[in-house]
Amino acid sequence: MQRKFFSGLALMMVLNVLIKPIAIFGIDAEVQNVVGTEQYGIYFQLIGLTFILNILTDFGINNYTVRHVAQYPKVAVSYLGKILTLRVFLFVIYAAVIYSAAFVFNWNEFQIYLLSFLVLNQLFVSTIAFARSYFNGMLMFKTEAVLSILDRLLLILLCGAILYLPNNEESFQIEWFVWIQTICYGLAFLVAIVLLLRKTGIPKLSFRRHFSMAIIRKSLPYALVILLMQLYTRTDSVMIAELHPKGSLQAGYYAQGFRLFDALFMFVMIFTGLLYPIFSKLLIQKEDFKSILASATKLLLGGTVALGIICFFNAELILGWIYDHDVPKSAPSFQWLMLGFVGMSANLLFGTLLTANGSLRFLNTVSAVGILINVIANILLIPSFGASGAAFATLITQAAVSLVQIVYCMKHFSLSLPIIEVLKFIGFSAFVWSLCFFIEVETFGWFALIGLAVIAGMFTFGLLDFKQLKSIFTSSPSEEIIEA
Repeated sequence: MQRKFFSGLALMMVLNVLIKPIAIFGIDAEVQNVVGTEQYGIYFQLIGLTFILNILTDFGINNYTVRHVAQYPKVAVSYLGKILTLRVFLFVIYAAVIYSAAFVFNWNEFQIYLLSFLVLNQLFVSTIAFARSYFNGMLMFKTEAVLSILDRLLLILLCGAILYLPNNEESFQIEWFVWIQTICYGLAFLVAIVLLLRKTGIPKLSFRRHFSMAIIRKSLPYALVILLMQLYTRTDSVMIAELHPKGSLQAGYYAQGFRLFDALFMFVMIFTGLLYPIFSKLLIQKEDFKSILASATKLLLGGTVALGIICFFNAELILGWIYDHDVPKSAPSFQWLMLGFVGMSANLLFGTLLTANGSLRFLNTVSAVGILINVIANILLIPSFGASGAAFATLITQAAVSLVQIVYCMKHFSLSLPIIEVLKFIGFSAFVWSLCFFIEVETFGWFALIGLAVIAGMFTFGLLDFKQLKSIFTSSPSEEIIEA
């Protein structure tokens, strides 16, 4: 069981590391280079709205499914038809809300046209995620891992073939990218459905109101946490386009920095996703989790602080390696986003601990406050500063929310914060800041040297320790972890 769990997890990480960065930087970034910042900004605004409200297509059902299939596989399979029918109903609500928002924003015909394909894409994406939740619950981790990257692999092959063909750069349009995404998501959707039905059989579709309401009630707290977090972390693209006189252009500037931010966010999610079952087991069994939390905090926050400082000092150089246009105008928002990434990582780490503890009411309250802070900051900053203002609003929001979560965890779990550890962390941050301040990076080789110096600094200041690292990744999960 343990071998199956960790082999599946390792395959998931390897496939995501190999495939998704290529899709993000080799395809998505190149599309922005080809179609231009303003055209991509229109797409970025639309995809931001569809992503924010994506929780309406799921409503936390996937979390319920993973647990229920693992615990009661035969019963859960019999419920498949009812859950699929419920998801169709939820998608109709999702589409209605999306188009209502488009009407409020007074989007034009072209925006509605692209939005329609993006809404269809979310139907495919949410269904693929649902099928993955069944395979996860059945402990078919390898199947789930392949499905997690199949759409991106198809995008690399299909879009890459069109995008990198000679003479296609001038004619490539943003709607082409959306159409290709629809084809790739659609093919991955068909594969996921076929694999699921081969495992479960063809279900009988039926809508049961009491059954549906029972599932929604159980999933609601988790759905609310996800929705609120998405609102205060993903609304920037929509608000930039609506609040700034040159909204689409500013959204395009923001997208260039946000793309790297989002790619790094994926790795933090994998890290905290590994910690979630470990925290769940230790908390349920009332065993000591503080040593693992301490080592995870040092490793994650130490790494993100170093990364944030390096990106802050070398923003134009890094973005220049990826993009062909508007790099100086995109650099300021990227700088603030990467400093905000430290707070984002702290939120995920301590939010994972609180979720494992079942502290959902607190998380929902904090997330609601985060939305309020983010909206007010965006309203004040975007009209004057555009993409940079939105990025600074993200920095403020993430810092405030992470600080509240850390203080709450310290009090609730009686965590100590030795002054020597604080001084080590401050010393390490000052070391990296000085390193980047005095060394002018011009080539990738200099980045490699700084990276080695940072790793050496983490060992020197006690933020990285092989014994602590081993304790995170070799904790023995029981069957309860896999079911959690």
